Amino acid sequence: MPDLVLELINLTKTYQVSAGAFRGKRDLRAVNGITLTLEKGEVLGLVGESGCGKTTVAKLVLSLETPTSGHIRLQGRPLTDCDSKEIARQVQPVFQDPYASLNPRKSVGSIISLPLRALKVGNKASWNKKVSEIMEVVGLAPHLRHNYPNQLSGGQRQRVAVARALIMRPQLVLCDEPTSALDVSVQAQILNLLMRLRRELGLTYLFISHNLAVVEHLATRVAVMYLGRIVEEAPTRELFLNPRHPYTQALLGSVLTPEPGLGLPDTRLGIAYPNPIDPPSGCTFHPRCPKADEKCKEHAPVPRRKGGRLVECHFVEEL
Repeated sequence: MPDLVLELINLTKTYQVSAGAFRGKRDLRAVNGITLTLEKGEVLGLVGESGCGKTTVAKLVLSLETPTSGHIRLQGRPLTDCDSKEIARQVQPVFQDPYASLNPRKSVGSIISLPLRALKVGNKASWNKKVSEIMEVVGLAPHLRHNYPNQLSGGQRQRVAVARALIMRPQLVLCDEPTSALDVSVQAQILNLLMRLRRELGLTYLFISHNLAVVEHLATRVAVMYLGRIVEEAPTRELFLNPRHPYTQALLGSVLTPEPGLGLPDTRLGIAYPNPIDPPSGCTFHPRCPKADEKCKEHAPVPRRKGGRLVECHFVEEL
């Protein structure tokens, strides 16, 4: 039996949003019945365009939002049976902007030790020892302990965020665009750090990103999200070598390449992302899909799973 760290089962999150003046409120399904599992030691990359629901999934897993329906299980236990302290012990986030996620009035040592102090784990002596240990693990010099975030580089600040997330030795680290606010050279340093820590500490990552090159480098498995649904899921190598869903194919076709003469890539998706308050009928991707026909406009496709791969498309066999 696989050692499942996280299970999302038919998870849905619906918000009530204004439809305009004198129109009242309408439903916006940010997450629309997704099912995902994450085994110990895996890196699951969750990718898709802005607004597809990736960050809402992160908020649900961190218990910052409550699901409208469906279930989340952490280490086999329903998330609803866990109190906030237990969730914090098992799941820790690394956010996008390392400056915005760090308290500018606190020193590096105070920031890193915050989870220990908030959860009352150990005493002051053990806090100092653990801070020193984790700073060494993530590559932060000891003298930076008394510095403040504004005295650090972007890469150093993100290492502080990683150290804070790991000091509790969580079962799951949730990375929400952890390198997108950094320079390219610094991105590589942080990605290599995350990969090394995964090997050395046996970490499990849920890695949310729109950067496919980063996901290909780090993830062991990838789930592609579109308008609140998982439209394709597969091991990383399989998905990048042989994408099956038209949306996945378009995303991979949008990646810039250094090869001369190719020019800018064309996704052929147009510029209009569907209105999530008023999603298209049938398959929600059909207005942008080059293979769509009348069946796609009228009927939503049934997700088909074969082996370790899932594709949600009427033409999966042809693709």
